[in-house]
Amino acid sequence: MGRLGTLAPRLKVLDTRTARPAPKVADPELLTAEHKAWRLEVLKRAHWRCQWPGCQAHGRRGGVRLYADHILERKDGGASLDPRNGQTLCPKHHQVKTAKARAARMRST
Repeated sequence: MGRLGTLAPRLKVLDTRTARPAPKVADPELLTAEHKAWRLEVLKRAHWRCQWPGCQAHGRRGGVRLYADHILERKDGGASLDPRNGQTLCPKHHQVKTAKARAARMRST
């Protein structure tokens, strides 16, 4: 039986030391006075604590940066300035929730 040769890769590896990714740019809607007021209202309503079940993280004097998160994401039709569509999450749980929403969105397309 003959040997199978391997083909050289057709794609080159990107050297991130010389090719930097583009910097993140904030969504202009999130920089408005209306959104800042919505965020403050959501955080105050939650008493500056993560609302994920069982999480004890809290902001302000607790030192954790909290996210005012849209329960139903704006991309999925959630109201962007309705306080009822807001929840406060710590970075860990915000990442978990966002990853689940993205995965669900990818499955539905």
